[in-house]
Amino acid sequence: MPRTPFHACSLLTFCCLIGVTASVMSGQEQESGRSTSESHETSEPPKDIQPRWWKGNIHTHSLWSDGDDFPEMIASWYVDHGYNFLALSDHNTLSQGLRWMQVSDIEKRAGKVAMEKYLKRFGPSWVEVRGTPTDDDYAVRLKPLNEFRALVEQAGKFIMLQGEEISDRAEGKPVHMNATNLAQLITPIHGETVRETMQNNLRLVLEQEKELGQEILPHLNHPNFGWAITAEDLAHVIQERFFEVYNGHPGVNHLGDETRPGIERMWDLANAIRLGQLDAEPLLGVATDDSHEYHGEPGSRPGRGWVMVRSMFLTPEHLVRAMKAGDFYCSSGVELSSVTFDEVSKTLSLVVSPQPNASYHIDFIATLRSPTNHAPALETIGQIVSSVDGTTASYTLTGKELYVRAVVTSSQPPVDPVFADQRQQAWTQPVGWQVGK
Repeated sequence: MPRTPFHACSLLTFCCLIGVTASVMSGQEQESGRSTSESHETSEPPKDIQPRWWKGNIHTHSLWSDGDDFPEMIASWYVDHGYNFLALSDHNTLSQGLRWMQVSDIEKRAGKVAMEKYLKRFGPSWVEVRGTPTDDDYAVRLKPLNEFRALVEQAGKFIMLQGEEISDRAEGKPVHMNATNLAQLITPIHGETVRETMQNNLRLVLEQEKELGQEILPHLNHPNFGWAITAEDLAHVIQERFFEVYNGHPGVNHLGDETRPGIERMWDLANAIRLGQLDAEPLLGVATDDSHEYHGEPGSRPGRGWVMVRSMFLTPEHLVRAMKAGDFYCSSGVELSSVTFDEVSKTLSLVVSPQPNASYHIDFIATLRSPTNHAPALETIGQIVSSVDGTTASYTLTGKELYVRAVVTSSQPPVDPVFADQRQQAWTQPVGWQVGK
């Protein structure tokens, strides 16, 4: 039977609510004679919950590896800026266990401002230090996720997910992969080639997911960082279903160069190989911050790229399931109020949530099938098959396309641009594809 992409509107019919706080009778309830069961009934969730969009970032660094701020400070930044979920993804480490860090080492990264802001935000009762500022070994304890999450999480508003950037090398190039909603640390397994290294580390993620029965989302990071990973590499590691189509770090060569493709072009090249030659599911695109700097210095700052995930409930499991079903889009500033794909009519439709003083251009991008059942011709890969100026657009597949996706570009620059002449954008996932024919 042909396999088709999951219909966005049918996602989450299997979802169930978790994390509902048990009802406790108050003294007033006892005085009024209300029973425990009656009180419990009032705490039950409504039955008509509808899916909604949740904003999140799943690639973030802290002092646990090479970031320059405390994890609870970083989480607070995302809370303050309207995010609903965040995954800390430090290099080859989880924010677990007991760890002290010398304040002098923190000051080498961030000056004195990091400790000053930390104390101001959370106070000396929370900030644990060892020694005094005049001691050579003056140190502060880095709080693990299971300790500080209680300060920032809010039911139905904001949650933390545990992540790791599995950082490896092969053929002299960096091969980095994020895993979101991990339970246990993954130590990289080197391979002789870039592809073998990708496959080895991805296998470890999938084995942990299966062994623990926990939903984990692996995605390939910044393929053009160090010019490490080609479209052919992305295509042939078919177990990898997610990669960063946008990464807010200024050093990841997002636009490519004279001889190497930019990341969005790489997306279409890899998916043309997957669908046109390998009969494999396409890559889905993720946008992230890859943030390291939180004090206004140049570099990889927060708030530049994120995913918008459609789910009934704000839990790690539901978010990961939604992304695996393709029910999300990614953004560097443009917000979409609706993205749907009608399986019957084969129509991709979207509606932009307009911002003041902004106009919008919407491109539908497709790769066309080869009439001779060979690989798609290079000039048919990633073609613009339709364009609309405005906030509402749709495209109906003609049967000639391997897939179609949409990219929305605003007339306005991002709040914190990464490169010259950058404009806010949003990317939907490829739809209309079939494998297993």
